[in-house]
Amino acid sequence: MAGQIVILNGPPRAGKSSIVAAIQESFDGVWLNLGVDGFMAMTPARFMPGIGLRPGGERPDLEPVVAVLYRGLYESIAAHSRLGVNVVVDVGHHDRYSSPLGILRSCAAVLAGLPVLFVGVDCPVSVALERRRATWGGEGFATSTQLADPVALWHEAVHDGVTYDLKVDTSVVTPEESAALIRSRLATDPPPSAFHALAIG
Repeated sequence: MAGQIVILNGPPRAGKSSIVAAIQESFDGVWLNLGVDGFMAMTPARFMPGIGLRPGGERPDLEPVVAVLYRGLYESIAAHSRLGVNVVVDVGHHDRYSSPLGILRSCAAVLAGLPVLFVGVDCPVSVALERRRATWGGEGFATSTQLADPVALWHEAVHDGVTYDLKVDTSVVTPEESAALIRSRLATDPPPSAFHALAIG
């Protein structure tokens, strides 16, 4: 039996990592965390931020690498699921590159036939900014950024035109409550289908 896949898609500081931790702590079975933070840790410095490349088309030289790295991530997710391992994935998909890459649709095709719950994770921009200040003492972006408002752009781009099986706002629900909502959705009919619809949409 294939392992369950839960994909948490949202902007940085939306609370995805805390939900991952809650799932790993409270769900039965093995839940492997595969996502942006782990893959960025493995990415050579000259290709950083890898799959964490933010929207705005600032680094077109990295975009071909980003597409390949995303493909590798999702091939790994599929391989673990086929071995019966449950996988929770925290990512920030967008298509605001210098030109659209269609990465999310390609990734959906990789997971064809596997059980996927697609969860949108969000919070108000003001909450994300406060979390950045609490963590880094600032907004977390270099002052030389070419983007006028990179935080707001993340929040806009990551959910642009995307349909989810479930959405959570981490400004009003805790990580544990978010995990409980995910558990409940996994247990109800109809089966999740939003991610697979991307591949044929």
